[in-house]
Amino acid sequence: MEAEARRLAGMRDRLEGAIMAGVPGSWVNGGGVARLPQISNIGFDGIEGESLLLALDVQGLCVSTGSACRSGAPEGSHVLRAMGVPPAVARGSVRFSLGWGNDTAQVDRAAEIVIETVRRLRDKRPRPS
Repeated sequence: MEAEARRLAGMRDRLEGAIMAGVPGSWVNGGGVARLPQISNIGFDGIEGESLLLALDVQGLCVSTGSACRSGAPEGSHVLRAMGVPPAVARGSVRFSLGWGNDTAQVDRAAEIVIETVRRLRDKRPRPS
């Protein structure tokens, strides 16, 4: 189990690093503290998590906007609220889950899809006059 936890943490960190490098205005919720090796919760400035979730789903990438135990809850993640994450920030966050069946090629492809999708969604935002 320890070896698998290290493998998953490495893939999680790889995913987070690629997304952080490719998407300005993104952050890891709970980064820098002890957390589960297979879970990453990433926030995106100027993006509604639900819009990102739907856009990623169309491309075959499954993410969630809530915590695992409350997936689909309309009010968003109670975990992020408990961490003190402001509601506007929590609304722009999605949760990625990795497992034994994932490999680094899938993680790299997922990061590419997320980067492309966030850029496309941001390009579609109305610009202030």
